[in-house]
Amino acid sequence: MSLRPVKQIIQTQPTIEGAGVKLQRAFGFGKTKEFDPFLLLDDFRNDNPKDYLAGFPWHPHRGIETITYVLAGSVEHGDSLGNKGKMTAGDVQWMTAGSGILHQEMPKGDTKGRMHGFQLWANLPSALKMTAPRYQDIPSNAIPEVADDDGTRVRVICGEFCGKKGPVEGVAADPNYLDISVLPDQRKRLKVETTRNAFAYVFAGSGTFRDSSEPRAVLTEQVAKPDAPPVYDVSNHSLVLFDRGDEITVQAGDEGIRFLLVSGKPIEEPVAWYGPIVMNTQAQLRQAMAELNDGTFIKHR
Repeated sequence: MSLRPVKQIIQTQPTIEGAGVKLQRAFGFGKTKEFDPFLLLDDFRNDNPKDYLAGFPWHPHRGIETITYVLAGSVEHGDSLGNKGKMTAGDVQWMTAGSGILHQEMPKGDTKGRMHGFQLWANLPSALKMTAPRYQDIPSNAIPEVADDDGTRVRVICGEFCGKKGPVEGVAADPNYLDISVLPDQRKRLKVETTRNAFAYVFAGSGTFRDSSEPRAVLTEQVAKPDAPPVYDVSNHSLVLFDRGDEITVQAGDEGIRFLLVSGKPIEEPVAWYGPIVMNTQAQLRQAMAELNDGTFIKHR
């Protein structure tokens, strides 16, 4: 077995999206090769309703899949095809935008005004860019949870872990999407298929992700010198990008650690990206924008 080296540790950046929603962006609009097949990860966590209630009014998507995972509060959604729904704590929605869809997402806090969730964008290969849109709405009670002997708990949203298979199926990138909680001071090894790109996003507690290579500097916002000592410690709002290998190891801090572990098979195709539309060429982007303007964007009804 070979442990995956830590390639980079990234701190989230405050970002405003939609009609003024304040969120933290872990990655997006760049670095498509390192994260392929994933394009963007946003952490929309807020205790102030004024910072999120304006939501994400009607907007288009084409050529991607959006994965929304709600931990607190709720998100109401609707689209141009007449679909409507509401996600609450623990629920997941996996939307394949495919050939194109117009939709809106309106977050609402819990009884204390708290809102927390994630949105991950996954790319579609060229052969599926113009596929028919579809939804997979997964209620919290349909997501299997694995409890290990050492107290580690894993929610299996997509993919497989310890014989449990996640409810999301038929996704082009064949991703693994796990929500992992490790108890204080516990050390845990987790398998990740060697051919996949993988990252961990820490959203509670703290800990250390170590690798088996010789100590070397990991670039972060604080450490950008080639001769600097290695940086492995991570905390809330830290994203850890891994290099190749078939395992990762995490050492939880004294308050434990909770993180998303996401991996997927690289698509390795050109990426042409404009806002919520991701295609393979600039010509395809121009065509999509022209269709938005002339009312022919929606291909499947």
